[in-house]
Amino acid sequence: MYSDRVLSGMRPTGRLHLGHYHGVLKNWLRLQNEYQCLFFVADWHALTTHYDSPQVIDENARDMVIDWLAAGVDPAQATLFVQSRVIEHAELHLLLSMMTPLGWLERVPTYKDQQEKLSNKDLSTYGFLGYPLLMSSDILIYRANLVPVGEDQIPHVEFTRELARRFNHMYGREPDFEDKARAAVKKLGSKKARVYEECRTAYQEKGDSEALESAKALLNDAQNLSLNDRERLFGYLEGSGKMILAEPDALLTEASKMPGLDGQKMSKSYNNTIALREDPETVTKKIRTMPTDPARVRRTDAGNPANCPVWQFHQVYSDDATRQWVTAGCTSAGIGCLECKQPVIDAVLAEL
Repeated sequence: MYSDRVLSGMRPTGRLHLGHYHGVLKNWLRLQNEYQCLFFVADWHALTTHYDSPQVIDENARDMVIDWLAAGVDPAQATLFVQSRVIEHAELHLLLSMMTPLGWLERVPTYKDQQEKLSNKDLSTYGFLGYPLLMSSDILIYRANLVPVGEDQIPHVEFTRELARRFNHMYGREPDFEDKARAAVKKLGSKKARVYEECRTAYQEKGDSEALESAKALLNDAQNLSLNDRERLFGYLEGSGKMILAEPDALLTEASKMPGLDGQKMSKSYNNTIALREDPETVTKKIRTMPTDPARVRRTDAGNPANCPVWQFHQVYSDDATRQWVTAGCTSAGIGCLECKQPVIDAVLAEL
């Protein structure tokens, strides 16, 4: 409906670690060179689970943004902002809550999953239940049509699409819509109006998706249309009413393969992280003291890399030759665990 725009946010949890870098920031660095990007601090989202300790959110937000900038997120290429500083997020969230069926929120898969994972917190609040709706408001308010997510977040994007569809269906119908749409077509000029009508006919009668995309591109380039006329023509193109809210698409990203120091997912909750601003001495110490294959009690005991958390780091940081050296050395006891860890230490320090 509009030119490609990417929106992505992060909850302010303080200083970031390698899991954040590999899971989110590396992707942001690529996207900021390819699309119009909006990256935001989701501080209101943090309140859904930390409503009882809001004082930590501001400091966490500052630490997080410092890490964004240090990692290469460029304010000259992407728009960075704090969610709570744009009050319209809350306004749209309130308005959408008036027409969102309760069952839609209750069926979002992550709702029950998060309740189980955070069982130590009282999450029987509307804020937590309405988390997906606030997320939808973040997306819809900017007409962002691309949302980078992992597979587990796709239901949130589908929820947003359904919400936009419901909103457009309820409020996009206006008296004399077709007359107003035809009048808007004339404002395109005779040549563009003819192309628009040809594309509209091809799409509605033959399902020609290329014609649909051509017509959308034409509307995106039209400089003399008001916002209302643009919404009418996008809706008229597909045989509906005004398309006020754009339906976003999920921009599927690979899940982070960055393990924690203990082999679990890297997370502050597990106390197994390497922070992006960790000093070299601390990084070295953390990796040198990582657990290894329990079978290697003595230096002369052979091991199995598949049973060793350090091997997971080699999967991320080492080339084929190094991994072959590790496999051969570990299974034959030809190298010790500290020798095995050194290439990982060197690679992590080089990245930081």
